[in-house]
Amino acid sequence: MSGAVLVAIAASIGNLLQGWDNATIAGAVLYIKKEFSLETQPLIEGLIVAMSLIGATVITTFSGAVADAVGRRPLLIASSVLYFVSGLVMLWAPNVYVLLLARLVDGFGIGLAVTLVPLYISETAPTDIRGLLNTLPQFSGSGGMFLSYCMVFTMSLMPQPDWRIMLGVLSIPSLMYFALTVFYLPESPRWLVSKGRMAEAKRVLQGLRGREDVSGEMALLVEGLGVGKDTHFEEYIIGPDDELADDGLAPDEEKLKLYGAEEGVSWIARPVRGGGQSALGSALGLMSRHGSMVSQGKSLVDPLVTLFGSVHEKMPEVMGSMRSTLFPNFGSMFSVAEQQQAKADWDAESHRDDEDYASDHGADDIEDSLNSPLISRQATSVEGKEIAAPHGSIMGGVGRSSSMQGGEAVSSMGIGGGWQLAWKWTEREGADGQKEGGFQRIYLHEEGVSGDRRGSILSMPGGDIPPGGEYIQAAALVSQPALYSKDLIEQQLAGPAMVHPSEAVAKGTKQAGVGVLLSNIGLSSSSASILISALTTLLMLPSIGIAMRLMDMSGRRFLLLSTIPVLIVALAVLVLVNVLDVGTMVHAALSTISVIVYFCFFVMGFGPIPNILCAEIFPTSVRGICIAICALTFWIGDIIVTYTLPVMLNAIGLAGVFGIYAIVCVLAFVFVYMKVPETKGMPLEVITEFFSVGAKQGKEATD
Repeated sequence: MSGAVLVAIAASIGNLLQGWDNATIAGAVLYIKKEFSLETQPLIEGLIVAMSLIGATVITTFSGAVADAVGRRPLLIASSVLYFVSGLVMLWAPNVYVLLLARLVDGFGIGLAVTLVPLYISETAPTDIRGLLNTLPQFSGSGGMFLSYCMVFTMSLMPQPDWRIMLGVLSIPSLMYFALTVFYLPESPRWLVSKGRMAEAKRVLQGLRGREDVSGEMALLVEGLGVGKDTHFEEYIIGPDDELADDGLAPDEEKLKLYGAEEGVSWIARPVRGGGQSALGSALGLMSRHGSMVSQGKSLVDPLVTLFGSVHEKMPEVMGSMRSTLFPNFGSMFSVAEQQQAKADWDAESHRDDEDYASDHGADDIEDSLNSPLISRQATSVEGKEIAAPHGSIMGGVGRSSSMQGGEAVSSMGIGGGWQLAWKWTEREGADGQKEGGFQRIYLHEEGVSGDRRGSILSMPGGDIPPGGEYIQAAALVSQPALYSKDLIEQQLAGPAMVHPSEAVAKGTKQAGVGVLLSNIGLSSSSASILISALTTLLMLPSIGIAMRLMDMSGRRFLLLSTIPVLIVALAVLVLVNVLDVGTMVHAALSTISVIVYFCFFVMGFGPIPNILCAEIFPTSVRGICIAICALTFWIGDIIVTYTLPVMLNAIGLAGVFGIYAIVCVLAFVFVYMKVPETKGMPLEVITEFFSVGAKQGKEATD
């Protein structure tokens, strides 16, 4: 099991504690109000339950900015401490006012966990399993609820259940969470890069990925600090220089040269013009080449949805053959023997004392200097248009940066989901007539290749390429890098991402009649209520497991569009059984089934996916603040639903409440269909780059 998976499991214990607390207070409040005689004080009773909600809302207001300032890990540690302290105070709680204070502190811990765990997992998880790992908090939360319900149910069978023990037990798992956050969880590598702590970030990534070579991802993290400007789309045919250099299909000045790590290794990229575009090319071209997104048609679907979707048309094929396809690794162009020989040649060469040959594996000896290059020994010529591959050969199997895992080449250029990162040097004539230039960053994605991905690409714009060659067609998202300065040429020879930018500039189950089904088995009403909540939570766990499996295969958008209709049907059934006279037992059975179906499908879609998307779509520099805003919206919505429910029940009845919820789900379905793009398998930095395209075109449309 990889380090990133174990880290995600450990982090999600914070959500397990949240679920534990939610279930415990739902059962314990039945006994609290008896001891403190709260039957005639519904306000105090409501505050005992809601105080944690208030605390979570308050702490979320500040958590984002603090997380961006001091890091994700310190706040996760603080969350565990708050859980522990609140558990001890609730175990003591001599009166209701101390209990309210403890519940407030508990809410602080909940707010930090719910806000930061999805953010932390998104920033540490590999691209291809990010959705799966970010569904773990939902699974952990439901698992915590089930375990807590089991405990509370067992204690409810005792002659005198002790609510203080029910609540105070929270301190035990919170101690384990504290130990894990302090001694096991690393800081987010993206946050470390944002603060210029490059060597530390590299060590963390090496531990998370379980390999030495993480330089390509390091370069990606640096580039992710700045959302590109002047983003546009290009397409290339990429192959060895002997394949494309003399093909006669384009003038030499239009060909871009790609450099590998070894001298003598050179490849050529030829721009693709005209028709015959790939799916991504067509979508990007729609937005980048032809101006306003709005002017392209009358469709109500946001063009960004189409843009993101075009990337995923062949994604299952790409993801399923990630280690063997041509483009994600560029390694299959060479035999394993050639790769091993090239690696051996580099290992022998890297021991030379030449200053230009800095070894990758000396990261432990590098100070946290912003000047420390992420890429060593790369050639970039300023006399022409060329692309510099980050930290090793763009061809993966050639050069020091490729590592062998099970006989397969793993390129440091790969950044996940079939995407690659490169840079291009461009020159233009300035106002003074002098030539000036700068770097452009390029996110490359394999396009238009089928089968074994080694054959000819026929009928491409500009003419046919001779069959049997080793080349691919790549779509490219081109924009300004995190740094854009001609002075970098003298400082670093392989691209701008070698210098840090700062140097250059649920509540318990709705009952709906389920007590009728348990009235004849000898349980008290309190025990029956707790038992049905436990069983419902247990049934939710397999549903979350299914969502974890599908999150990175079918995708976030697919799960939302598949599960929301089921929620609508379940709510419609609840409306009907509360309007029609169907008999007591039929009413209870249909209500119970509908509630269980609702919750099971809710935790497959609406439960985890909003948190996942919120942790994916924002740039690194403001991700903490933005996800805190999203979490704050969640808590405010939770408060509104919680406190309007009694009012609506009195005003319009249970059928009316379920009807309103069904209408909201219909609106949610329409919104998802029109506005929510698919983000599976895409590096976080590429996702934000796509949104920058949409923002730019949207602004042009309104000007």
